[in-house]
Amino acid sequence: GAPPDLCPAHTGVFQRRIKVECHFINGTERVRFVQMHSYNREQYTHFDSDVGVCIRDTPDGEKQAWYWNSQLENPEYRWALVDMHCHYNYEIVARFLVSRRVPPSPSQSLPVH
Repeated sequence: GAPPDLCPAHTGVFQRRIKVECHFINGTERVRFVQMHSYNREQYTHFDSDVGVCIRDTPDGEKQAWYWNSQLENPEYRWALVDMHCHYNYEIVARFLVSRRVPPSPSQSLPVH
């Protein structure tokens, strides 16, 4: 049979997720960076570059938000987040995607009922 569970308190699946979004307005003229932290499908904190601070979404996110905000006191750090995650990837991806743009055609449209 199966070996005995040596730590029954740690059974199950746990998931920690960090999701990053870059919103580009008019190319790279204005960029919004959003980073969301989740544990077991519950978002506990997020950072929005338009707001400029990390916001706790649950009581468990208090410590994480406090830590991030202590790092964000440096304005260069905030800009580096946008630069590292958004501008860098935009330059790589734009060369590939912009050349693949196709004007919409009637055959690509959704049917109207």
